[in-house]
Amino acid sequence: MKKLTLLFLLSLPLSSCKDKSTDPETDPETPGTTFKGLKPADAFPKLTFDMPIEFTHAGDGTSKVYVVEQKGIIKAFDNKETADQASIFLDIRSKVTSGGEMGLLGLAFHPDYKNNGYFYVNYNRSEPTRQTVIARYKATGGVANAGSETILFTYDQPYTNHKGGKIAFGPDGYLYIATGDGGSGGDPQNNAQNLKNLLGKMLRVDVNATTKGNYGIPADNPFINNTAGNREEIFAYGLRNPWKFSFDPETKNLWAGDVGQNEVEEIDIIVKGANFGWKIKEGNECYQNNANCIMSSLISPVFSYKQGSDGRSVTGGAVYRGKKIPELVGKYVFGDYVSGKIWALNYDGKQIATKSDVTIDNVSTIAAFGEDADHELFLIDYSGGKIYTLVKK
Repeated sequence: MKKLTLLFLLSLPLSSCKDKSTDPETDPETPGTTFKGLKPADAFPKLTFDMPIEFTHAGDGTSKVYVVEQKGIIKAFDNKETADQASIFLDIRSKVTSGGEMGLLGLAFHPDYKNNGYFYVNYNRSEPTRQTVIARYKATGGVANAGSETILFTYDQPYTNHKGGKIAFGPDGYLYIATGDGGSGGDPQNNAQNLKNLLGKMLRVDVNATTKGNYGIPADNPFINNTAGNREEIFAYGLRNPWKFSFDPETKNLWAGDVGQNEVEEIDIIVKGANFGWKIKEGNECYQNNANCIMSSLISPVFSYKQGSDGRSVTGGAVYRGKKIPELVGKYVFGDYVSGKIWALNYDGKQIATKSDVTIDNVSTIAAFGEDADHELFLIDYSGGKIYTLVKK
């Protein structure tokens, strides 16, 4: 298993215990680099959002950024600390079933959005109940047309939780879609290991093709043209609830935080055709003594931590490629929704993990990390409705 370096930890008061119970292979007792000069700051003090779950930009050369509200609204505003008003870019509340882990969960702008106006969303709709919809909309002159929906595809959801929901275009120009295992607990339908459905997977589709109606399958997808009935959209599988993922624009690595069941939270680098093991294993541990738990045939996480003082629900982040914090460049920054802790991992395939602690007290439920056009990093506080950034004290 490739190693990571844990460079800093930001912890909230609700999780002040200093005992760590992370994976021992990636957590030796060696000193790390402490960035005590960093703190979170309200990036847009005059703005507050209702259950925000995503922050992104359109890559169109403008200063606009976008915040997705779970209930079914996307808001847009200028990327300035003085921004005092966010306008509604898209409102599809009438179509969205929201609450718990359902709602409007993903937003991705087409790589050529500046010219074609296309953007894509992932949401759960009211009829049929809970069904996930991957759809395209069109904006003209920077204003979205709510009546322009074109559905690429849908898939049924057996329960109300574990929806995944993040969507993003990769450096290859294809649309990637993270799907949860469908919910309940312990993946009772074994969806994540079933290649004949789309649950518990990372999907990849070609939005510029029409071989599947309103989309196509990339020619190098691992299950394309198979004769076993496996879904051709699947890029990787064996995931439980990959709530957030991101691409490193420099290395092209696809990073994902996969939320654990009762024991382990994990960070994965997603590779084509790979089986990440759920529900055969959870992190690096066999799940409920599964007889098929042969670790050598499954992909291990690049980092994991036991549920406990470090948290209970990982929120995948991003590799920092901004300019404001030079010491963070190239480090993967992620957090935990429950504890509020934030880590930065250095990944070079050789270094052993190190760690250090920094305490902060004004970020709670970290639902997502986002980036602007300059690759500066933002943190989304779900319950407080605020967008934070990391700054030097």
